[in-house]
Amino acid sequence: MTTIVLADDEVLLRTALAALLPLEGDITVLAEAHDGQSAVEATLRHRPDVLVIDLEMPGVDGLGAVAQIRRSLPDQVVLMLTRHARPGVLRKALRLGVQGFVSKSAEPAHITSVVATLHAGRRWIDPDVSALAITEDCPLTEREADVLRVTGEGYSVADIAARLHLAPGTVRNYLSNAMRKTQTRTRHEAARYAREHDWL
Repeated sequence: MTTIVLADDEVLLRTALAALLPLEGDITVLAEAHDGQSAVEATLRHRPDVLVIDLEMPGVDGLGAVAQIRRSLPDQVVLMLTRHARPGVLRKALRLGVQGFVSKSAEPAHITSVVATLHAGRRWIDPDVSALAITEDCPLTEREADVLRVTGEGYSVADIAARLHLAPGTVRNYLSNAMRKTQTRTRHEAARYAREHDWL
């Protein structure tokens, strides 16, 4: 028997999962939560084997809730449901020790088997979740990324132009496009932002 707390702000999905998961496997739903804060309260109160929590919720989101829970229950097993995990979000969740990621469109039988996998001490990331995270579109063109890469090494516009065999004016155009796309004020900020988002 595996006990879970189920946290999702979509009432229809949450109630459907609460009804279906026990039918698919040896699962008992101890409590349901409609947002991040109630997920924290329910998890601390019931201490389930696995917390099944939606990533995107109003107020405190899934990551925020897990961070709060970790402070009191550092070993809490967490399965995160998501529609679209961006690379940064996936990395942040893994840093928080989230053991599993499943697409919200998954069949209840699949979610049940992943809950059992996590309860047995293993990890699981749905292939479509990890593929989405890896292939998220980078808004920079190849040339803009090249210019930012060299900028990050501390070169001047003239040096960048010489290294990449471009005219200085062209380099400035690429840099201003990159700054607009990253919503930063300087080329060094743009390079840092792009590196943090794994675009370089």
